[in-house]
Amino acid sequence: MSGYHAGIHQVASHVPFTAGISHISLQQQAVFPGPWEKYIKAPVNRTHIRPERIRHVEGAVSVPDALLDWQDAESSATLEPGGLVILEFSENVAGRACFNVTSVGKSRTYLALAYSESPCFAGRLPDATTDRQERDLPLFLPINTIGTTCVRSEFVRGAFKYLTIYIPEQPPSSGDIWSEEHSSSSSKDLEGHLDNHQKHLGLQDAPSHLDRRHLSISSVHINCTAFPSNPNPRAYTGYFSSSSKLLNRVWYSGAYTLQLTTIDPAEGSALIDYNRQVDNNHSPQGSWYSNFSIANGSAVTTDGAKRDRMAYSGDMAIAVPGIAVSTYDMVAVRTALDSLFIRQYADGSLPYAGPPMGYSGEFSDTYHLHALLGVWNYALFTNDVPWLQSHWGAYLQAFEYSLAKVDLTGLFHVTSVHDWLRPGMTGHNLEATSIMYHVLQNTFRMADEIIKDPYARAQFDRWRSVGDSMERGIEILWCENKGLYGDNVGRRGCGGAQEVLPQDGNSWALLSGIVANQTRRFEISQKLRNRWTKYGAPATEFPNVISPFASSFELLGHCAAGHHDAAVELMQLMWGYVLDGPGFTNSTCVEGYRIDGDIQYPAYWSSARNSHAHGWSTGPTMVLLTQILGIKLETPLGRT
Repeated sequence: MSGYHAGIHQVASHVPFTAGISHISLQQQAVFPGPWEKYIKAPVNRTHIRPERIRHVEGAVSVPDALLDWQDAESSATLEPGGLVILEFSENVAGRACFNVTSVGKSRTYLALAYSESPCFAGRLPDATTDRQERDLPLFLPINTIGTTCVRSEFVRGAFKYLTIYIPEQPPSSGDIWSEEHSSSSSKDLEGHLDNHQKHLGLQDAPSHLDRRHLSISSVHINCTAFPSNPNPRAYTGYFSSSSKLLNRVWYSGAYTLQLTTIDPAEGSALIDYNRQVDNNHSPQGSWYSNFSIANGSAVTTDGAKRDRMAYSGDMAIAVPGIAVSTYDMVAVRTALDSLFIRQYADGSLPYAGPPMGYSGEFSDTYHLHALLGVWNYALFTNDVPWLQSHWGAYLQAFEYSLAKVDLTGLFHVTSVHDWLRPGMTGHNLEATSIMYHVLQNTFRMADEIIKDPYARAQFDRWRSVGDSMERGIEILWCENKGLYGDNVGRRGCGGAQEVLPQDGNSWALLSGIVANQTRRFEISQKLRNRWTKYGAPATEFPNVISPFASSFELLGHCAAGHHDAAVELMQLMWGYVLDGPGFTNSTCVEGYRIDGDIQYPAYWSSARNSHAHGWSTGPTMVLLTQILGIKLETPLGRT
């Protein structure tokens, strides 16, 4: 397809669902190879991803560059106590770290490993998966033989661009060292063994001969375990190519992010404390592992590559279409949906994430609605009627649960405070009302066009009545003098004590179609655009935050208002900053950051916890194809 838009020309693209490609058996070669493949960030050889350069060396290290020259088997880097090397990869990567050891001291030597997505946290301590302390614990890998040594599969690290390796100058005393030999299910209680408020992951006596500790390593590589659905991670079924190199990079960074967040279900959940209610682990505070089973199947799409490595429903509206237009790994999407529905509560509500969530009543009104959007997106891009039929009763129960929350005001009455960590999610809420309206339209179509359900069709008049009331009810939230909707009825509404004109809610009001007046739609789009800063679009509902998640909905909102140029400009401004700005991976889509451009995501007190590969942040990958180029499905798989 070719065309012209916002200064872009010579645009080419392909999407898998227009070529009859099966979502069950993925292609193992690129469907349309071409020059655009240079933008694909997935590795050529997923089993041997090698570092690109040495970022830093300190202490007793000789010939560190040998770690990069894997073809020279005669050359090795040697580390002694105090020696440290920080390796940098070309992209954000994931998987098991492996070391080709050519020499080791007579006593057992521990190689400390510390991973980080951001260069800001590359050093002796990893970045963070936990919210209990500022940084994770380093992993100590015991090595006592020559040959190739890899970390065990339970210690796969879900995303990192920087790997720090070092031999500690002074080994901890016996009983205090935590190494890869420690099991996440160990029953030994060593919470009291703290050294400078840090422990090391694993349990083993410390080496006794400090003077003999050394390691010679000829090469380092990563065995990538992400995107297990396809042995060839570069076999994309969709592509995007334009005269804008920046937009090309943005599209492929989103596609690659969605690959990193697709994992083996047996390598899930970085939330150790939540896992404990299921697996009874005794892993210490600050530890991490990747061996919790979060779903059945061979692949599942998750929220983030590093954390939380779980199937969150909040990602469904953005991540699922992005997967559909790039890798078409829809089986991983189906697995994620199954993990939510299998934990459906008796009242029809769904947990806001799959296991280990769903055991303690975890719930979010908006995430519940996002799960229903995930069902529609899966059905739309696959036409998997048997699956939809098998889940239709559960879907309708979940749908009716939410529909009942639209009261006489015509607005959705939110009873859960949980959303995407933004505050203010209670009462009659704009975002929830708009999403519910969108879910309602999708449900009409599934019931009438796919399932052809007589029972559901008998409810159409009642459902239409609720939809009509929502179109009227949303006017309660309109702020005439601001040209935008308020967040809630009350203190966060128009003229309220804490007036908020939310990015997420106003974007959803546009893309859901609940606002019918085109003049108002364009006004909202322009008002949202006027708020942009040099680093992106602020999420005013969440102070000090720029959210690629909420901004992905803003992209869709601008397109729905007919303001496509604004959508393209925001991609270039915001996702362009993430690809070129300081502190990011410059290869994947970050969870969020501050309005001053700093990499801290204010949702977390520790800057190191921010996820730099998050599926909900990949909006441009879907929007560029389905909205800007206009390759949209009007019916499942485009069939009538």
